[in-house]
Amino acid sequence: MNESVLKAKQDLVEEVKKDVQESQTVVLFEYRGLSVSALTSLRRDLLKANSKVCVFKNTLTKRAFEDLGHNEFASELKGPNAILFSKDISAGLKVLTKFAKRNEEVQIKSGLVEGRFIDKSKIKEIAKIPGREGLLSMFLSVLNAPVRQFALTVKAVAEK
Repeated sequence: MNESVLKAKQDLVEEVKKDVQESQTVVLFEYRGLSVSALTSLRRDLLKANSKVCVFKNTLTKRAFEDLGHNEFASELKGPNAILFSKDISAGLKVLTKFAKRNEEVQIKSGLVEGRFIDKSKIKEIAKIPGREGLLSMFLSVLNAPVRQFALTVKAVAEK
């Protein structure tokens, strides 16, 4: 094999490894039958969520995951696969699962969340969790509730 071809393949493996290490969430999904315009639309939506989708050869992807110690993906890497890389745990997953509901061609296979392997059912559960801003607003409303109740009680006593 030509030296330049080997170097290009090694660079791709390193790129996959770098993307996996920099991402909070990595999801492997099949896109067989998806039109180019639909895949482009998915890419645009994911960019808004600080995520990206890449398509690599399965053999190179398998080598990158094995180098990182994630041998679980070996059986999943069959057919046309794409990989979602997301810096936020749930933002990219929300976009992908919503897109998969509208496009039955997209089949979520498995993924990594914070370096741990998860199957497709857990991916769908994580996608249902509110985002960071939603969780912060819920937390703040819980903190605010006792103060609000106290203020309402004092107001009610003052009105009597």
